[in-house]
Amino acid sequence: MHPIEALDRVVYLQDRGLVSARKTAALKSFCHYLTDNGVLREDPSQSLASPRVDRYVPRAISEQEVRQLLDEPRQAAKSRRPDALRDLAMIEALYSSGMRVSELVALDVDDVDFDSNQVACPGKAGRRRLVPLREQAIDAIDDYLKNGRTELANPDENALFVNHRGSRLTRQGFWLILKAYAEEAKIDNITPHTLRHSFATHALRDGAELRDVQQLLGHVSISTTQVYKLVSVDDGPVLESETIVVEELAISRADG
Repeated sequence: MHPIEALDRVVYLQDRGLVSARKTAALKSFCHYLTDNGVLREDPSQSLASPRVDRYVPRAISEQEVRQLLDEPRQAAKSRRPDALRDLAMIEALYSSGMRVSELVALDVDDVDFDSNQVACPGKAGRRRLVPLREQAIDAIDDYLKNGRTELANPDENALFVNHRGSRLTRQGFWLILKAYAEEAKIDNITPHTLRHSFATHALRDGAELRDVQQLLGHVSISTTQVYKLVSVDDGPVLESETIVVEELAISRADG
């Protein structure tokens, strides 16, 4: 089918609400490509309205709920069990840094710099970044390394956080641990990404610059970070959504 015919077909279906935003965006991108490469003299999709969709608003929990959540592993760590020391270090580090859970479990022991209170975070597409940690997180990691990991980890394991078999903890393993503490704290619908969302939301509400939060989160596009402004008004999640162009949404979700 010729691009012009496809465009006419999309307009026909769009008028009747029968075409998806993603398909419309794909056709516009294809027409842009053909125009840029000289296949078409003019971009026929310029007159086609960009599809608009509701932007996903991340769910964050309040600082009070974060304190409730952290109280659970803090109480458990008083037992001095190696796994409890590990759990406290992980959850403190995740909220303190805003890391993705995949980045958290990918950390090696050598990634922690106690002199600067930072971790070298292995981000997406091999992009590593230095992320500062709060004192509580650094102290919890130090305690875990000295008194917990030595009893859990296999001798040749480099992973910072390990499971009961002594090997690197998985994302699924961390999720089960977090879920158990959240249930004890009576916090519903929490995921590892909720802590990342909460970190960004609280940082912006407390006056952090958008660019700084972007760098801490490892976002390529600042539009990905801007979504947290929708959540940073109150101490809890904001319920309203924002309408944006679908091409922008696709970038944001890929960057997350």
